[in-house]
Amino acid sequence: MIFKKHINQDFFKNWTSEMAYVLGYITADGCISVSKDREKNRFTLNITSAEKRNLFRIKKALESQHKISKKSGGGKRKYLAYQLQIRHPVITKDLMDLGIFPRKTYNLNPIKVPDKYFPDFVRGFFDGDGTVYIYKVNGVWQIKAGFVSSSLLFLQDLNHRLCAHLGIPEKTIHKAKDKRGKIPLYSIIFYVEDCRKLAKFMYGNNPILYLPRKRKVFEKWETIKRHPYIKQHYPSKIGWRLKEGISN
Repeated sequence: MIFKKHINQDFFKNWTSEMAYVLGYITADGCISVSKDREKNRFTLNITSAEKRNLFRIKKALESQHKISKKSGGGKRKYLAYQLQIRHPVITKDLMDLGIFPRKTYNLNPIKVPDKYFPDFVRGFFDGDGTVYIYKVNGVWQIKAGFVSSSLLFLQDLNHRLCAHLGIPEKTIHKAKDKRGKIPLYSIIFYVEDCRKLAKFMYGNNPILYLPRKRKVFEKWETIKRHPYIKQHYPSKIGWRLKEGISN
């Protein structure tokens, strides 16, 4: 079969650092859509992000000639994000073999990632559906990082594997709802020293693919002078509205 636009169709066939990162990013901010109008090649990979430069990095990793376009949205802002759309049967089949199916929001299960490439996968997922920022509580600097997913099964597996790699107890999974109040969202949160371990885990192999904006927050944290503290006397996380706990 001849395709109009080139892409490395074998990209998802073998595990590499870049492949694991892109898979993690797609797990967070990608989907496979289905077209009813096409008997052949019905599936399209969509990768969406407000970070246009990161989409260009992913496009380069895929050796893709596909166009990055603006994704229209409602409200006051005419465009909310950018998207990379790839209609290629080999790419979409390999992604489905790895666990990325159409309507991923409702049927995402744990993704089986080899331990060697798990840091890259976590970094990709974090760049898509993770947050990190520095703030003050009672005049003391703190840092908070977290992951969110609409799939409890996926996040439970991520929580278990990630905390095992970091050598820390598993996090409590909290439940909330999306902005429209329809889809349940599950999250895990890391604070202070656990954030330092998380950063070392995600960036310790000097990766090529990562979101600079998020990495810089961890790097800034290392430059902030903080008073020594005894853990049990550390200021409480005032203001964090932790939702219903799902598990420990």
